[in-house]
Amino acid sequence: MPARTLSEKLAILSDAAKYDASCASSGGQRRDSRDGKGLGSSGGSGICHAYAPDGRCISLLKILMTNFCIYDCAYCVNRATSRVERARFSVEEVVKLTVEFYRRNYIEGLFLSSGIIRSPDDTMADMVRIARTLREQEGFRGYIHLKTIPDAAPELIDEAGRWADRLSINVEMPTEAGLNRLAPEKDAKGIRKAMAEVRLRREASREASYTGKRKARFAPAGQSTQVIVGADAADDHAILSQSTNLYANYGLSRVYYSAFSPIPDASKVLPLARPPLLREHRLYQADWLLRFYGFEVGEIASRGMLDLDVDPKLAWALENRAAFPVDVNRAAKEMLLRVPGFGTKTVQRLLAARRHRTLRYEDLAAMGAVMKHAKPFIVAAGWSPRGLTDAAALRARFAPPPEQLSLF
Repeated sequence: MPARTLSEKLAILSDAAKYDASCASSGGQRRDSRDGKGLGSSGGSGICHAYAPDGRCISLLKILMTNFCIYDCAYCVNRATSRVERARFSVEEVVKLTVEFYRRNYIEGLFLSSGIIRSPDDTMADMVRIARTLREQEGFRGYIHLKTIPDAAPELIDEAGRWADRLSINVEMPTEAGLNRLAPEKDAKGIRKAMAEVRLRREASREASYTGKRKARFAPAGQSTQVIVGADAADDHAILSQSTNLYANYGLSRVYYSAFSPIPDASKVLPLARPPLLREHRLYQADWLLRFYGFEVGEIASRGMLDLDVDPKLAWALENRAAFPVDVNRAAKEMLLRVPGFGTKTVQRLLAARRHRTLRYEDLAAMGAVMKHAKPFIVAAGWSPRGLTDAAALRARFAPPPEQLSLF
């Protein structure tokens, strides 16, 4: 294979990393270089959250160390039998790119993943060297997210957590059966064991020693994982149930959903039956409702699959009209959080304001409510939806109009 320039490697390996969604940079330890020492910042203005149209964070230099891989996962474009252009960065090249891109204000941090070359230990050791070199030799204080290889030696995982702000270990598929079928070289139990070890290390690092001193930090921004959506037959209920268990059992900062992109010669993968990016978007919305709005999986995915035409909260409200309209001046917080168009901040403002006065319809928009969605489901001073809540055509007010498909 001819030698590639750094620019050519960057083009290949940044494009190869686009399928990895786990790159949000929130939650890291605050470090900055305003004292004249080091380079970069991991908090405040150092990490800005810029998002691409499909919802992925683009504030980080997101690359693979290499897209060579010894595994042959059917859903992965970089699998061993895939006919894609291959490239590999050296440790020094990744360090150089990160520092130079930061100095040019292109990025605020690094998200680094990799295909598996030679062995999990060899690959993880190179990734750890990159993080250690950035911290120790370059004085880099920006955000670093390392994709951790679950089969790597525990001492490598331990060192990775000392240099990185966040670690992530991908569970890959929604079910163990799906992983066994599409990625038989990977072990679901081994992946979960590695995630549990990361959680234990994080918890131990936050405990004070017998001398009263805290131990060395370990992945202060936590760990995350990624689930591939649409490569197997798992429905949205199964995916969200898995996510709920992952949050509870491993203390995850975030579960990321990655829409499966069809690969021409991946014969083991199911054909796409639903728009993948829209399904991914609905899963993110549902995940948010489960984490911050008090919903249960059985409520928002009772039919197995989420409604693609309307968001999950609105879909739930349309199916549970008997619970509405809600009086914004009397309803409990738990019920207000279930009103379409009401976010958590809106509900907090509403609860604070109604202690002092009766809220009117026009007050709600000023508190951040999306009244287009909320008005059929609420009662306020000066407003009643009357028969709108039970109107047969209510769903049509929110669902996109039908389109005439082309015959050609």
